Amino acid sequence: MQNQPGPHQTRSPMGAHFELQATLGGRSQKAVVTEIAASLRALEIDGVALVQDYPAQSAPPSCAGWVLVPWPNRVADGKWTYDGVPQQLEITEPGNGNALHGLLSGAAYRVAHRTPDSITLTADVAAEQGYPFELSTAVCYRLTDNGLLVTHSLANTGSRAAPVAVGAHPFLRLGAVPTEDLTLVINADTHIEVDHRLNPTGATTAVHGTRHDFRAGQLVGAVALDDAWGNVRREPDGSSLHYLEAPDGSQVQLFMDASFGYIQAFTTRVFPGADGPVTAVAVEPMTAPADAFNSGEGLRWLAPGETWDLSWGIRYRQP
Repeated sequence: MQNQPGPHQTRSPMGAHFELQATLGGRSQKAVVTEIAASLRALEIDGVALVQDYPAQSAPPSCAGWVLVPWPNRVADGKWTYDGVPQQLEITEPGNGNALHGLLSGAAYRVAHRTPDSITLTADVAAEQGYPFELSTAVCYRLTDNGLLVTHSLANTGSRAAPVAVGAHPFLRLGAVPTEDLTLVINADTHIEVDHRLNPTGATTAVHGTRHDFRAGQLVGAVALDDAWGNVRREPDGSSLHYLEAPDGSQVQLFMDASFGYIQAFTTRVFPGADGPVTAVAVEPMTAPADAFNSGEGLRWLAPGETWDLSWGIRYRQP
């Protein structure tokens, strides 16, 4: 049985908060998504929090839950070249002098469709400085019997091919278990090397025998990360799976479909919790690494009228 959709839950710097609720597979499910940035603010199964939430009247700390379109991560100096013409994006990471996380982090999304257990939000990308293209975008959040499925749709509404990449910035957790006590598993074979401004140097390193090897897991409390990996280990259908595991064997899993070939992990010790700062870790699906507008790595070019659909999600696995 599913609950009926209620009104917007609250107002905040993130606009309206939309609550999804359902009982699926005998489990009570709940998620909260925001109007601004279509960000994922909360996710629970049977009362177990799987996403690190934050105070409702606050902006998301450390880009928590953002949708990253039309590029995730960074464009170095905000500069790239299109058809021989230099482009200059707005610098949105002043500390490192980069253009960070796309163009929709401040966008007010529109509700296109809503059910008790799902919501589809839409936003447009208009041609602007540094990105002379037009896109229609949508993101659908849908509760499942063991978590959440997130589906992105991008359509080129302009007259010329547009470069696109997609990412998301969820902070994962496992209920009351302190995040520093969780083991992080990243199923990827190569690490992307970066400079002091966190831009790729062009080099990748095989993780075997290095501190960047997370295939067998490392304790979150023992590492400091703002790192990306490629060559994700894929299942037969092309998807990949990465997770946090508690001492009792329970897991919160991030799964990515075949469109996502890269993953980023970011740790912070100052994420605002109910009783003060806590350790938190973002596990971020990406279709392209940082600076893809310059390297072309993982970048997709949408032809006029072309649409791209892709999915990732969060699952809860009990021991």
